[in-house]
Amino acid sequence: MMKNKFIKQRACALLAGLLLAACSTPAKTLYQWEGYQPQVYEYLKGQGPEAQISILEADLQKIHAKGNRPPPGYHAHLGLLYSSIGKLDRVEKEFQTEKELFPESATYMDFLLKKTKL
Repeated sequence: MMKNKFIKQRACALLAGLLLAACSTPAKTLYQWEGYQPQVYEYLKGQGPEAQISILEADLQKIHAKGNRPPPGYHAHLGLLYSSIGKLDRVEKEFQTEKELFPESATYMDFLLKKTKL
């Protein structure tokens, strides 16, 4: 009887330890945001596009170096920033990349591509 109680206590302690270990393991996120969200906010506040482009491009390299993906809208926002400084070749590249990564954005990206080619 004493032996069964000892086995049950050990089993409960092991189970509790496993649960705690599972809770402490960080889950890998689907996308890596880096400084994307603060840069969108800065864009809305009126920060110059050149500074944002350099930050987003640097963050994009960090994202790719870690083997992660940028979030939806990242390349589209970068394309809009390039559009505001007249680099239409980069606009098309960023919009095409957005379409490839997120096919559900194709209709909107095609619309933006038509607008930039006017």
